[in-house]
Amino acid sequence: MSSHDLKPLPAETRSSLLSGHDWIALVFVAMTFLIPVFSTNPQVLSQTNLILIAATAALGVYIMQRLDLMSFAVPSFMAIGGYTVALISMKLHVTDVLILAAAAFLMPALCAIPLGSLILRLKGVYFVLVTFVLTEIVQLLLFEAGPITGGANGLVGMPAVKLFGFELWDNPHVLLTTCGLAVLSFAITSLFTRTFRHEFAAIETNDVLAESLGLAAWKYKAMAFSIAAGVSGLAGFALVNMLMTAHPSSFAPMSSVNYITYTIVGGKASILGTLIGALLLVSATDYFALSGEMSPGLFGLLIIIVTLVARGGVVGVVSGLLYRLVGKTTPLNTGETGHAAQEHANQKEGRP
Repeated sequence: MSSHDLKPLPAETRSSLLSGHDWIALVFVAMTFLIPVFSTNPQVLSQTNLILIAATAALGVYIMQRLDLMSFAVPSFMAIGGYTVALISMKLHVTDVLILAAAAFLMPALCAIPLGSLILRLKGVYFVLVTFVLTEIVQLLLFEAGPITGGANGLVGMPAVKLFGFELWDNPHVLLTTCGLAVLSFAITSLFTRTFRHEFAAIETNDVLAESLGLAAWKYKAMAFSIAAGVSGLAGFALVNMLMTAHPSSFAPMSSVNYITYTIVGGKASILGTLIGALLLVSATDYFALSGEMSPGLFGLLIIIVTLVARGGVVGVVSGLLYRLVGKTTPLNTGETGHAAQEHANQKEGRP
């Protein structure tokens, strides 16, 4: 591998930003817009809301895993995004959903820049530990900053968001808001990870070697951390909008275990995997009526099982079955391996 292998994607390659399997995930998420048309059952609407919020939050984990970093910081950025929306709508009386979505994305993304300058210097278990502690600190600040955040009572009585002056206050309209935020989050994640897929693959394979050959690994990690924070903020917006309140307990540090489990069980190499993992595990949690205290234990057990038996998750298992049935490669992921990235660079330079 030479420094030429680590060049960013050319402009003509960047124009093809969404892979076929990213579109599958986007189509499935977009189809949830139709659910209120066919059902007004509050339980169905609420369950769909939870699945979409879980899948959106899990995207924050997925982005960092593309760089071989396991982040527990998703709940902290969800809290920043959620409380930003609650404060703007309640204190400034701005309820336009487009403005609130922009704030929910930008505030966590901007906060992630100085935090990333410190955290991204760490690797492995140290990165995991610090991101988990960050979530603990953010939750503690939410409890202690009573005059701003409402302390242990949270911010109660959020006004309904509006779109072009129309209030989105009832269950069907709340779900439509969540659907819109989920589609936006999946689109941003897909565009970002597809644009820099070769760079991410090189960093994931060997970031030290990538740095030595001229690829600014830290820059891409910082961008990924910021985008992951923004997407998590959109999930926080969806959550507080569904609950109509922003409370510290909604962003508990242990909830990060859930989001990580969604990506691993569904398939951490695929955006589609995060959606499948959230769909399966949120539905299973509701079906078995597990308490919040039992869920982290169950999800931890699932991580162990999947890691030992099927590291590719559900998407990986399905891909393997299709390979055996069809007799050809059927990759169900949105990224490329380091080998694929190098092969692309070799082809561009005319090398075998």
